[in-house]
Amino acid sequence: MDLYEYQGKEVFRRFGIPTSEGRLATTPEGARAAAEEIGGTVVVKAQVLTGGRGKAGGVRVASGPDEAEEHARAILGLDIRGHVVRRLWIERAAEIAKEYYLSITFDRGARAPLLMLTTRGGVDIEQVAEETPEALARIHVDPLEGYRPHHGRALVSRRPSRSG
Repeated sequence: MDLYEYQGKEVFRRFGIPTSEGRLATTPEGARAAAEEIGGTVVVKAQVLTGGRGKAGGVRVASGPDEAEEHARAILGLDIRGHVVRRLWIERAAEIAKEYYLSITFDRGARAPLLMLTTRGGVDIEQVAEETPEALARIHVDPLEGYRPHHGRALVSRRPSRSG
């Protein structure tokens, strides 16, 4: 299942997981209105089902509604790895103390879901996996058993430190 960021955050909220405040926008004017409603510094994020949004110019910080609208004009219609941006997620900017990357994907070779975690963030996850594979904790989940709390504990206990 592929989810846009805004859809994933909605799922998290339904299960009581805190997420940053944000609004969906499909036009520059909608981005402006969202930024006005949220107030302060916001992040304008392309909603596409692929990685590399930031490097492609699809994630930009705006100091207010005018800048949010300007960024939205630049991002909407942008082609990011063959995906044309038609939706934006406008959210309150946050100070990032630590950045983690958590992924659940299907490992065809093992015929099982694969959970991956690193403390090195997700911007260059392919590079992290290639150059420092020990920095990426991996756990397969038996599809007949499904995810259980012990999987999460095992994944976190294998998580290398930021310096590691």
